[in-house]
Amino acid sequence: MPLRVELKPFERIVIGETVLINSGTRTSFLIDGEAPILRERDTVTAETANTPARRLYHCVQTMYLKNEVQRYRTAYLGFVKELREADASTREALDLVNRHVADGALYKALKEIRKLMQREQQRAAA
Repeated sequence: MPLRVELKPFERIVIGETVLINSGTRTSFLIDGEAPILRERDTVTAETANTPARRLYHCVQTMYLKNEVQRYRTAYLGFVKELREADASTREALDLVNRHVADGALYKALKEIRKLMQREQQRAAA
């Protein structure tokens, strides 16, 4: 089933390794296929991957968008270890992320890591 995407003016969306930039008007379109898709607001750049959860997210995001899980597996395991050591309360969430990655459900893994990023941000603000 095609995915319907609506973009605000000048909003960006990443499809695989390609970035689409909307023009000055709101638009919508359908995407039919299995390409990995992320809105720009759901991406983390190498420059903004400055916390354990954000580094893990960036790694899984790269695995997802480039479809290269094995290439980034060692880095991924290192970031999981770093986050576990930084915050022991992430154990259950990281176990779920690991299951999603092992199953090839990288988008689901990203959704779980986003929750960890929110928690990390709340702790930093407290």
